[in-house]
Amino acid sequence: MLPRQPKQETKMAYMNQDLKSQLAPQIKSVLKKYNIKGSISVRNHMVLVVNLKSGKQDIIQNWFDNAKNQPQYNDRKLEKPETLQVSQYWIDNYFDGKVKEFFIELFQAMKGNKWYDNSDIMTDYFDTAYYMDVNVGQWDKPYQVEV
Repeated sequence: MLPRQPKQETKMAYMNQDLKSQLAPQIKSVLKKYNIKGSISVRNHMVLVVNLKSGKQDIIQNWFDNAKNQPQYNDRKLEKPETLQVSQYWIDNYFDGKVKEFFIELFQAMKGNKWYDNSDIMTDYFDTAYYMDVNVGQWDKPYQVEV
């Protein structure tokens, strides 16, 4: 019989209005720098959400132009979406230029100095300060490019 392993302390992702208000000035300054309008919210006490509503950058076109070159889209027709959900882990693959710079700065601002990620997906162990969602447009209101 194998010796029993010590139990790891389980931490849970947590986000609240107080943490959001601490991160909001940095997030708003990034939005202002790139002339993008958006809102910041908290979902389920564990997700910091930034919803991008409109701006000078054509984020969806930038994604579409870069996604066409991805191998998973080679065998099928890719249609330009009206909305996007952006993952911090795929910025390098799906965006370039000013839009890529914007997302790098936005996720840095969303992380602030309190975010950490000690997750180990190989053992199905997730330990992060909080999750982050960035939505470009909403299901009922697509992102608008300002001219």
